[in-house]
Amino acid sequence: MTPGIGFALGAMLCFGASDLIYKRGAAAGFTAEEFLMSQAWIFCPGVTFYAWLTGTLQPHLSALWGGLAGFFLFIALFNFTRSLQGGAVSTNAPIFRLNFTITAALAILLLGETLTLAKAAALLCALVAVWLLLAEAGAQGGKSSLPSLIRVQIATAAMALTNLFYKVGLQAGAAPETIVAAQAWVFCTLATIFGLSRQDGFRIPRGVWPYAACAALALFGAFVALMHGLALGPASVLVPVAQMSFVFTALLGAVMFHERLDAKKYAGLAIAVAALALFAIG
Repeated sequence: MTPGIGFALGAMLCFGASDLIYKRGAAAGFTAEEFLMSQAWIFCPGVTFYAWLTGTLQPHLSALWGGLAGFFLFIALFNFTRSLQGGAVSTNAPIFRLNFTITAALAILLLGETLTLAKAAALLCALVAVWLLLAEAGAQGGKSSLPSLIRVQIATAAMALTNLFYKVGLQAGAAPETIVAAQAWVFCTLATIFGLSRQDGFRIPRGVWPYAACAALALFGAFVALMHGLALGPASVLVPVAQMSFVFTALLGAVMFHERLDAKKYAGLAIAVAALALFAIG
């Protein structure tokens, strides 16, 4: 079994929960700026206190990779949240979570991780899955507009780079909790700047806090688990396993938000699961 696979599975469950909470927040009418800023104000001090309490807050130069990851994470989550305001979670979440295909390719090309036949087949399957999911983006009940699809693709690319910087920072010697804390401070700063620059003035709706707290808790579990996994095993395997959450998100999203899952979407999800299995093997 691949080292760190247990942590990756834990991250998978937490990422899936966070996707559904983001969709709930978007459906409740909260803007991306409102949601991300309120979430960041809970997440940042929380993860910093946790790292300090456990003795894993080590502000060395290697932690700067966590800050860079935080910059791209904000780009990813801002665009993903915006995409859900005009798109279906059963379409957008699978596309977003398929960022692992880019991360795996970059880890193989830049970090020297092994390219096997199973990994190559997994990348091909993932690309086919994306095509199938996009093919039915306009289906009734699961519609995602063109601007929504553009935003979710930007989010996907940014999240792939975020995952890569995690692995680089860990290889440079940063502790997993320190990476997450450094990421949180950059993310929180950007979220606050965007929140304060709103044209209609600064505000955080009172009703956003339960959603923000749940999202912060889910992402805390996801990022800490993923960091510990990446400290033990290869990014080209563990990141794809962690992103398997999109399958459950799509199925639960179809039930919770009455989004349509047709034959092409089912086929896309099935092929995506096959891709993840090949990554785990390879």
